[in-house]
Amino acid sequence: MDKKLTLSLNQKIIEQAKKYAKRNGTSLSKMIESYFQSITNSQEEETDIKITPLVESLCGVGKLPEGFDYKKSRIKYLENKTN
Repeated sequence: MDKKLTLSLNQKIIEQAKKYAKRNGTSLSKMIESYFQSITNSQEEETDIKITPLVESLCGVGKLPEGFDYKKSRIKYLENKTN
């Protein structure tokens, strides 16, 4: 069910958005609805992430020496990869 929503926005932004909508064959209402849908869905997905028992069991399996330098290790890996 569609319902009317009133927004107060900067006039220049409204004009730019109208031009964008026209170029892309859509309406401001559809653009805003799509935007709201994408941000609310992405927030729901973030909270719905489940860690499987297998992944959980792997946590902490590998031990690195104290003071291990991740950046140096990555640089060395990339240098070896390109040679």
